[in-house]
Amino acid sequence: MEKHNIKIKNICMLSTHGYFDPIPQLGRTDTGGQVVYVLELAKALSSQHCKVDIYTRWFDESKNQIDPIPGCPEVRVIRIPSGKWEFIAKEKIYDVLPELAENMVTFIKENKLKYDLFHGHYVDAGIVTLDVAKAFDKPAFFTAHSLGAWKRDQMGGNPEEMEKKYNFKHRISEELRIFKSVKAQTVTTQLQQEKLEELYDFTTENIEIIPPGVDVHTYYSLKPNKNKVKTNLPKKYIFCLSRIDTNKGHDLLLNAFDIVKKEISDIALVIGGGSPKPQQREKGIFANMRKIINEKGLQESVHIIGYVPDELMPPYYRQAELFVLPSLFEPFGMTAIEAMACGTPVIASKFGGIKNVISTGENGILVNPENPNEFADEMITLLKDKKKAKYIGQKGNETIVKYYSWEAIAERHLAFYHKYIG
Repeated sequence: MEKHNIKIKNICMLSTHGYFDPIPQLGRTDTGGQVVYVLELAKALSSQHCKVDIYTRWFDESKNQIDPIPGCPEVRVIRIPSGKWEFIAKEKIYDVLPELAENMVTFIKENKLKYDLFHGHYVDAGIVTLDVAKAFDKPAFFTAHSLGAWKRDQMGGNPEEMEKKYNFKHRISEELRIFKSVKAQTVTTQLQQEKLEELYDFTTENIEIIPPGVDVHTYYSLKPNKNKVKTNLPKKYIFCLSRIDTNKGHDLLLNAFDIVKKEISDIALVIGGGSPKPQQREKGIFANMRKIINEKGLQESVHIIGYVPDELMPPYYRQAELFVLPSLFEPFGMTAIEAMACGTPVIASKFGGIKNVISTGENGILVNPENPNEFADEMITLLKDKKKAKYIGQKGNETIVKYYSWEAIAERHLAFYHKYIG
């Protein structure tokens, strides 16, 4: 990394909504991928000799105000009280943010803490970040993670009801204020940057695309002499793992797999993903998948396994012949890069953000999932050509370790900070 005038030693991150704990309670309200992102980024930054404090809202009196990350003492979660001692959903949190910012400034002063920069994650933390960074005359950075205007467009529904539930107008106006006010910001995909321009009419030079990282200490390829973990999955299978939604292309995958099965009789398809307790929308998609399976006589070959616990994901990836991601819309595609990290060859939709990671034929394959013959042909080729499949799997793993490990992403963040503060 190039030399810079300013040495960044102390970083303040803010992620103010949800249940933010050193060991995250994933699946609780407003507590998902963003929490993992901030924790993993903070831990990786600490490996670059930075101390990182992550500030969140303190609403549960049973929690300690200061919580170190187990095994990573240079990273702490610090909780700041504001409003009543009760959980507040992110759509309704705006009223307590001024108090949160004021109390955070007081806490930092009383504890004589010094930070080189402040980095807010999501709109609510971005609002607090602007106030706190201004109080200490330090640079403010921002990562939106998702965009209110984009979410509003995707969700549709009755405009008045959706506005009442999600507070979109206020969120969007605050997002735009943050975009215009911060020192610089990151987006996780090229598509997100395009949506920023299209939906907010906002363009700027001080923006960088830095994708999420992969925990390469959890997702890695097995050495040849390592024993495989025993699972309940078929001996030879193609694996697909994603949220269960209409844009994920499961119907397209089933149509293509029907062609594959006629050519390679001993292959199975395993479809994982979905909520531990599926709601009506997911149940409807599962029902449509089973309808296609029955129509094509694939009952013995397709296994819909639903929610996959974290500890089973690495062996499920590693032991698959292929991983497929057939989405018609996918801002990034974390499951695809996790599979690549595990050394499993990946065939993914050319319509997703993963197209910026995969060089087709080199470290993965990109296809049009709406063309069942093209999709099937690529699966058949890799299933039959073990040498090519192994090569693509190895190159995929090398790509992720080099460019998409959390350590690599932390280095990119440090370069990003240095670029804008000297």
